[in-house]
Amino acid sequence: MIKTPLCEMLGIKHPIIQAPMGPFYTTKLAAAVTKAGALGIISHTNLFGVDPVKDMEKNILEVKENCDGPFGVNVRVARIQVDAPAILEKIVELRAKDPELKERLKLVITSAGNPEPPAKFLKQKDPDLIHFHVAPTLYHAMKVDKLCDGIIATGYEGGGHQSYEGVTTMVLIPEVVNNCSKPVVACGGISDGKGLAAALAMGAVGVQMGTRFIATKECEFHPAYKDFVVRSQDRDTVVTTGAFGPIRLLKNKYAMEHPRVMTKEEMMAKEAQLTPQEIAEDMKKYELVYKGDIDNGPVLCGQSCGNIKNIPTVKEVIEGIVKEAESILKGLHKYVA
Repeated sequence: MIKTPLCEMLGIKHPIIQAPMGPFYTTKLAAAVTKAGALGIISHTNLFGVDPVKDMEKNILEVKENCDGPFGVNVRVARIQVDAPAILEKIVELRAKDPELKERLKLVITSAGNPEPPAKFLKQKDPDLIHFHVAPTLYHAMKVDKLCDGIIATGYEGGGHQSYEGVTTMVLIPEVVNNCSKPVVACGGISDGKGLAAALAMGAVGVQMGTRFIATKECEFHPAYKDFVVRSQDRDTVVTTGAFGPIRLLKNKYAMEHPRVMTKEEMMAKEAQLTPQEIAEDMKKYELVYKGDIDNGPVLCGQSCGNIKNIPTVKEVIEGIVKEAESILKGLHKYVA
């Protein structure tokens, strides 16, 4: 068995976190991941005009009822994500009034924004709740290191929201481990035991995976989405401009019709001009994908899609990855004279 400080910190058997995939739902997936001994994550959802705060409460209670063991939630804290403070309030409120949630809802992952406001809020209101933040560069990771309990260092290979700097996982993980004191979870392009073994060798305490978990039987994504992932190659993704900056998608009509990444300054200027109606209109494109239209909406996916050839169960994915990583790590001694 592979046991790292992440396992002890989160109370999990395997050092694997399921990546959040908002705005899509991952409640069924999160429950399956937790059942398999890793950490399932509830995504920050805001589809179909549903109140995102009430939706988060519903999702938390659903995962609580459908698995035993620890799980976590993601909250996007970007400038335009106006519901983030209320969602964090709701998470703290639920944990305060429910002893079982206090024990099992272990982790909040914040992303797509400044970690300082949520870190200060959580330390004041619920200091026992573990807080990780996503960092795409060493500069960002060093800020997170001062504020949070852990760092999810996410390389440019990953799917979904990306950074302007484009630092890859192989470069990012060692430099964050070398310069930060908090536990580092590796993310971006990891989909098998080789990736887990490599992350541990670089000093990470575990991995976070998204694309690999999309192509599983329990994931509630539409079958057309899963099939698109399986039949795609590493060259079939593109980084274009999303709601929070760069975003990695599979190439389709939607991706080809959207402009390539603008500068951070241009993106901030664009955000300042966005109306609630325009944001809602873009969200409808995600709803199309959730319903199976993989041509006219954004299909979030990482470059690891080229390494994914099947749609197994979550348990099969996790056990296969851990078994392969164990074998690799045990065999590395042969390279030492």
